[in-house]
Parts: sequence; C-alpha cells; structure tokens
Amino acid sequence: MAWVLLLGSGAMEAVWAIALAGAGKTRRIAPAAIFVGATALSLGGLALAMREIPTGTAYAVWAGTGAALTVL
Repeated sequence: MAWVLLLGSGAMEAVWAIALAGAGKTRRIAPAAIFVGATALSLGGLALAMREIPTGTAYAVWAGTGAALTVL
C-alpha cells in the first residue's frame, strides 16, 4: 500500500508543477487552488509512505515519478 501511495504522490507532484506554471501566467484562482491542493496531497502522501519505505528510496521514487510525468 505504501508503494501505491508513493506513486500517487509522485503523480500529484507532476500536477502541482504543471499548475504552478499555469498560475504564473494568469491571475485566475483555479490554477493556484489546484497547486495548493496537489502540493498538500503530494507531500502528505510522501510523508505517509515514508513510514514504511526508507527516506532515501521514497524520495528518489517520488521525485523521479514527478519529474518523469511532468516532462511527459
């Protein structure tokens, strides 16, 4: 379960990165709200996954997943 949570958190990292890019271009509230929500889910999921997965491994998977999905 921790691995599924970790991969989902990595996906949320990609969502907040894309929303952050959108929030910088406009003054609309929606991209900013998506950024805040996705950031909370991403970091919260990472914190919960790190209860069962070592910190270095969890961070590497989380960051790698988020970076790969952001590029795609």
